[in-house]
Amino acid sequence: MEKNNQIIGKGYDDGRSLSEEEVRDLCAKGFDRLDPNGKRLLVIIPDSTRTAPLDMMFRIFYELLNGKVATLHYLIALGTHQPMPPDKIAERVGLTPESLARDYPEVRIFNHRWDLPETFRVIGEIAAEEIERISGGLFREGLTVTVNKMIFDYDHLVILGPTFPHEVVGFSGGNKYFFPGISGNELLHFFHWLGAVITNPLVNGNKWTPPRKVVEKAASFIPLPVTNFDMVEKRGELAGLFIGPTREAWSEAADLSAQIHIRYVNRKYDSILGVAPPMYDDIWVAGKVMYKLEPVVADSGELIIYAPHITEVSYTHGKILDRIGYHTRDYFLAQMERFKSVPRGILAHSTHVKGGGTYENGVETPRVNVVLATGIPEERCRRINLGYRDPSTINLDLWKNREHEGRLFVPRAGETLYRVKGESYET
Repeated sequence: MEKNNQIIGKGYDDGRSLSEEEVRDLCAKGFDRLDPNGKRLLVIIPDSTRTAPLDMMFRIFYELLNGKVATLHYLIALGTHQPMPPDKIAERVGLTPESLARDYPEVRIFNHRWDLPETFRVIGEIAAEEIERISGGLFREGLTVTVNKMIFDYDHLVILGPTFPHEVVGFSGGNKYFFPGISGNELLHFFHWLGAVITNPLVNGNKWTPPRKVVEKAASFIPLPVTNFDMVEKRGELAGLFIGPTREAWSEAADLSAQIHIRYVNRKYDSILGVAPPMYDDIWVAGKVMYKLEPVVADSGELIIYAPHITEVSYTHGKILDRIGYHTRDYFLAQMERFKSVPRGILAHSTHVKGGGTYENGVETPRVNVVLATGIPEERCRRINLGYRDPSTINLDLWKNREHEGRLFVPRAGETLYRVKGESYET
């Protein structure tokens, strides 16, 4: 167990980054505290949809732990994302499959197999009364908490992931790497829908949101010691690293993330073009462009997700999204019986991408017109209730430096949250 709750950490909010020597020194102090000698360690890491210098961290962990620990294994917290193939797993830690096998023969990296029922073990129950209290009366239902049972093959768990503003819980990181990172579907679908009902602008960038409280309650059932190496990323490097008990380290990381990853602007924009980076390979993850920019789109404005490389709506849930389409929260709330067979996490994604709006007398009126400028054909965009723009007709240079005209260009969208100065975003 941890010797104390004091956080080992350092962070900069002035544009500086931690040097590799600083990172190594912090990690060494963190490992000294958890006393890794002879222990079986499982490190839980993000997939390729989260920006973080995992290559450096992977190398430092090995340098500090090899020869001390009994095992050093990694588990990719996929949630319900696609499993990563061997070449992408190696690339995630800055290697090739050949160099990973040659230079790190003792290390194994596993995908979280969320798609296999035998993956999970029940570790607790959250009572309906507790959910009612946490959700402020929005829901009253009990939840069974399940987690990937392979964690029980280890003596100590390490979370190694970045913290950013997040549409479902407020800020990613910390215990979110367990729930939904390596959890079962019941909890995942519930708290995603809880966040959607509260709405993205009122959740994103706030710390102690109701969905975060659900995550923390679920994490209280994990019976193993956990140390959080919580990273705050900036331009491919670390602006901060906080090591210690999960909740406390995450809290400090979230505070720094709020300083670095939230940009306040003076106005809303009639038209926004957000460029989805290559790490987003379908709309399921590229929807983050909308999540981070929705607060600064003017009423009846347009938000363009520009991603010519994307050709799929969702590799995991595309068939369901083709059937239900993208709609506002109120559209679903008025017809929950009709959509009762659809997992609520998919409903949540749908309404997060579509954004706010109304549904009155059978007429849906979105607040924002969301347009896909991707490799997805126009017919499919219309079928799923999103706009279409041929990406070849968009000249990115013509979008630059036009904020005074009500047009905003975001060259790497999806991780920085935009807000309007002076507006309230509290739940």
